[in-house]
Amino acid sequence: MLKIYNSLTRRVEPFEPIVPGKVRMYVCGMTVYDYLHVGHARMLLVFDMVARYLRARGYQLTYVRNITDIDDKIIKRAHENGESIDSLTARFIRFMHEDMAALGLEPPDHEPRATQSIPGMIRMIEALIARGHAYAAANGDVYYDVSTFPNYGQLSGKRLEELRAGARVEIGEAKDDPADFVLWKAAKPGEPSWPSPWGPGRPGWHIECSVMSTELLGTYFDIHGGGMDLQFPHHENEIAQSCGATGDRFVKYWMHNGFVRVNSEKMSKSLGNFFTVREVLKRFRPEVLRYFVLASHYRSPLDYSDQSLQAAKSALDGYYLALRGLAPAAGEEGREYAARFHAAMEEDFNTPKAFAELSALATAVNRARAAGETARANALAGTLRELGGILGLFQADPEEYLKQAAPEAAAGALDDAQIEALVARRSEARRQRNWAESDRIRDELKRAGIILEDSPQGTTWRRA
Repeated sequence: MLKIYNSLTRRVEPFEPIVPGKVRMYVCGMTVYDYLHVGHARMLLVFDMVARYLRARGYQLTYVRNITDIDDKIIKRAHENGESIDSLTARFIRFMHEDMAALGLEPPDHEPRATQSIPGMIRMIEALIARGHAYAAANGDVYYDVSTFPNYGQLSGKRLEELRAGARVEIGEAKDDPADFVLWKAAKPGEPSWPSPWGPGRPGWHIECSVMSTELLGTYFDIHGGGMDLQFPHHENEIAQSCGATGDRFVKYWMHNGFVRVNSEKMSKSLGNFFTVREVLKRFRPEVLRYFVLASHYRSPLDYSDQSLQAAKSALDGYYLALRGLAPAAGEEGREYAARFHAAMEEDFNTPKAFAELSALATAVNRARAAGETARANALAGTLRELGGILGLFQADPEEYLKQAAPEAAAGALDDAQIEALVARRSEARRQRNWAESDRIRDELKRAGIILEDSPQGTTWRRA
């Protein structure tokens, strides 16, 4: 049985969907004012992996991932750029989709945008006011009264008394309690606004996800995911809003992925220690980044470095070398590896253990090939590609993968025809026992980042 660590209960629990055979999952998506960085990529790849695995297990999944296209950061960036908010968000939504496609993300079933969900937000705020959970302040803002929700802090483990002690009331705020949070912000000069019963304004950030999730998945659904940094205040406030407005339980399982760290600090835009996906993909292929992210358990911290990505590339190369020259076939070979792979994934998506089985399976492929057991090697390779596909890996043609230059090195690199010509000249030199010329060509190719591999069947090459 699949088991998931539930952030709400702080324990690993058997996964039992609310409706048998069906799973409804909501994941907090991007705020579109800048490029995706590796921290964003981890969250996206983690929940892409979760979605793929749930579907591989036969669940009928409805996956929702939102877009926040209105908030303080977006307004600030548009003002700094001297452009409209629509222009800014349209551009970065396009860039976001390009990066997601490059990483091989399967699109969600629904991708709602905050600005398209304003009427639902107004309705939820009205319901919160009617139920005594929210109040309109004198300045035109509407706030959630946290004192009316006894379970506030259940997700994050924070106590209301501590939150009050550490809270600051910003200039212009009119809260009854320092721990209260905003649901609706009164319009300010030069900012976008929508009409509402409390005057023109715009929604607070937290109310957006409460509305977009419940409108598409219902008032009680299976999984809500996001980065660990969203546990408080964002997800805590979502619970208070959604439960307060509907009277339902909102979410059964909460999942949070760990931080990406650089030099032991969380990668973030605020710290300036981030690397965009586009920067990384200039030096490494997208599948390398996917492998790097998924090789660690989704809840553990992930330390980012060039060395780590190089290690991921070397490991990925090894799988493609195992698949090279084979014709993967369906069959029962390797089912014991598949059983252990799935057992690992059932343990709260334990990808490190799953990768250990994939590595052992790749070794079995190589042994079968070396022993001349071609049919067995092909069948084992079929199982390797099948299991890798569940994680979005090993689906490229091995020959193309191994001969493709890294993006940054592509300009000025030897092309395939030049390499093939040099390999042919070296083979002729070897045939004539001209070992000096053979070694010279090998060294020339090595300096160009080309690795040669000699066998009784001839010489193959790949890019380092």
